[in-house]
Amino acid sequence: MAERSEVVFVDGVRTPFGRAGEKGMYWQTRADDLIVKALIGLLERNPKLPQEQIDDVAIAAATQTGDQGLTLGRTVALLAGLPRTVPGYAIDRMCAGAMTSVTTVAGAIGLGMYDLAIAGGVEHMGHHPMGSGADPNPRFVAEKLVGMDALSMGATAERIHDRFPELTKERADHFAMNSQIKLAAAYKAGYIQPDLIPVAIKSEQGWGLAERDEAPRPETTMEGLATLKTPFRPHGRVTAGNSSGLNDGATVSLIASAEAARQYGLGAKMRLVSFAFAGVEPEIMGIGPIPSTEKALKKAGLSIGDIGLFELNEAFAVQVLSFLNHFGIADDDPRVNLWGGAIAIGHPLASSGVRLMIQLARQFEMHPGVRYGLTAMCIGLGQGGSVIWENPHFDGKKN
Repeated sequence: MAERSEVVFVDGVRTPFGRAGEKGMYWQTRADDLIVKALIGLLERNPKLPQEQIDDVAIAAATQTGDQGLTLGRTVALLAGLPRTVPGYAIDRMCAGAMTSVTTVAGAIGLGMYDLAIAGGVEHMGHHPMGSGADPNPRFVAEKLVGMDALSMGATAERIHDRFPELTKERADHFAMNSQIKLAAAYKAGYIQPDLIPVAIKSEQGWGLAERDEAPRPETTMEGLATLKTPFRPHGRVTAGNSSGLNDGATVSLIASAEAARQYGLGAKMRLVSFAFAGVEPEIMGIGPIPSTEKALKKAGLSIGDIGLFELNEAFAVQVLSFLNHFGIADDDPRVNLWGGAIAIGHPLASSGVRLMIQLARQFEMHPGVRYGLTAMCIGLGQGGSVIWENPHFDGKKN
């Protein structure tokens, strides 16, 4: 019987995230080409990886059709030039697709069935808008299993404002503005660029190169945010300014057993401690990371106070605020989303989970005084996902 293994995050990269739609930089780029480009970039910067030893390739997409269909993990492996002996498969857990890709292969590694695996996600929301082609079962509404609001993520965010009146629009706008400011500062400091894989893009002007995220609005102000429309409800509180946008992009990571990482000289940027997923009322899906984090903490034997860095997906500002409010963390706590989040960077659905991990891994390297970090996100139809990581650079000294 195989022995259980320690699981490590060896490395992760991503494409720059683009704005979805005809004016976005990836409009004429295929979704599968985005993830293939990211995977090739990952392989190139890990030349010691014995590609024939990769046990599986798990690639997520929330809309698995067209250029995001055809068993992505397998097709991407072939297109990226991996040996034909390397298998692959596709995953869907809506926004937590890439996160689930990581935890799924991590489970196989932990059981000793795998040694090396590729995990990631892609979403081209320009080609495949959220929910496109879906045919929700009429029983959902007829039997009142979920309310119609549950199928509108913006409406679920408005419900969080309803449930927690102290989470005001002003607080949400302020959090959103800070996300833009922090990302701009991170770009200026050169923290984001090392993990971006440039992508050749075609437009009416000819060929170009995508080297930076397209969505950031560093000029954002509170005054500007206050004027934005509330599309999900008249006189609501959720706007385009305090929400993540519609985006295209891909992320990919190399997950391994600690022994395999040592054997092949790959190194380890993070060690997996625990993970958990949880379900909540679909109509208020944004609170999902609260119970999933509580479960992950319990499995790890840790408390929220042990977490020194948080990478929380900013689907909506109010969703992150509900998490912080629950755990008694200040809106502007310096441990949270050091370099901004999805409000500024973008949220190409199934790819975002690994984007959180990429940033946390880089921050671990820069903060050896931090031992544990958390990546967490809300998930459509009422779920949350959380992964707790340990910093291999931890030196026991406070930052």
